[in-house]
Amino acid sequence: MTETAAELVHLEVADGVATITLDSPHNRNALSVQLVTELAAHLTTAGDDPEVRVVKLVSSGRVFCSGADLSAAATVPMHEGARAIVALQRQILSLSVPVVTVVVGAARAGGIGIVASSDVVVAAEDATFALTEVKLGLAPAVISPAVFGRMTPRGAALTALDGEVFTGAQAAEFGLVTLAVPADQLDVRVDEVVGRIATGALQGLRETKGLLNAGLIADLDARGEDLVQLSARLFGSDEAREAMTAFLSRKK
Repeated sequence: MTETAAELVHLEVADGVATITLDSPHNRNALSVQLVTELAAHLTTAGDDPEVRVVKLVSSGRVFCSGADLSAAATVPMHEGARAIVALQRQILSLSVPVVTVVVGAARAGGIGIVASSDVVVAAEDATFALTEVKLGLAPAVISPAVFGRMTPRGAALTALDGEVFTGAQAAEFGLVTLAVPADQLDVRVDEVVGRIATGALQGLRETKGLLNAGLIADLDARGEDLVQLSARLFGSDEAREAMTAFLSRKK
């Protein structure tokens, strides 16, 4: 008898707020097939619930999301994984209710695509971010419409080209996150933001979000498949394979 895999993403709904929790600490909430599938399903459920006014996306553990699941890169077709991340970002951008994402700890690479696709992001000042693709012979291809669309041009160039860690406070300065607050004030500020959004009428929230995200969605639709092809080509290159093998060896 096959054992059912433990759920990696949880959904709770109360008082008009759908709280979705990424809970895959064993791989730092990496974007595995299971995690992406469950997250997409819970987003659909929340978006279809007439009682939900806002989605709050949080994480368990010390890492918000470490990006692509590199350990599964050999078993999951490259194009398939890239398309799934494109679809997830589009779902967040086009969901009928606002998505407020809370970042504690680290957000890396593809995880920053989730951050950028969210409508409002509240981060701890000491949270850390990094677009690490350049270090692995890659580029932030499939997340670039949302990430570069949110960030200031200079902030995007600096962080994407150097691949180094930057803080929640810097992420707010660069436009990637909405608010950066001291960690001990994070819960209070998140509750304030979510509470204010939850007072909106569904039609008003839906139509206003549509106006705000129309450009990002159009860009993702226009260039998504080309970016999938670019991502797959880079992941399949000898340079990237060597860099990823070395990276995974250092982690062991």
